[in-house]
Amino acid sequence: MGTYEVKKSGDGVMFSLKAGNGEIIGTSEVYNTRDSLDTGIASVRKNAAAAPVEDQTTEVFEQRACPKFEVFADKSGKARFRLKARNGEIILASQGYASKQNCLAGIESVKANAAGAVVSEIT
Repeated sequence: MGTYEVKKSGDGVMFSLKAGNGEIIGTSEVYNTRDSLDTGIASVRKNAAAAPVEDQTTEVFEQRACPKFEVFADKSGKARFRLKARNGEIILASQGYASKQNCLAGIESVKANAAGAVVSEIT
């Protein structure tokens, strides 16, 4: 079972979604309040399972409506994804992956873990 690991970050709070094996699959932005963070977690839970993948690493790709996972190459050429909510806001972002295949596996892990993940406070 996955975990939303909540921790303080500067003047705010953020979360990381971890898979059952403890690996971080995605992280949130920094929220000003705990209520905003809880809304972010609820949005990931709600949107992840049904969100289609928009592969922006190809020259021509079909734009998808939000919510969606966007797969892209960062400046160093690593594959990354971000999950966007229905309103277009980024609610979860990944680490850099060495291959697009590993990035897509990360998306599948988010889909498998997001809804049932428990919230854990890090002090």
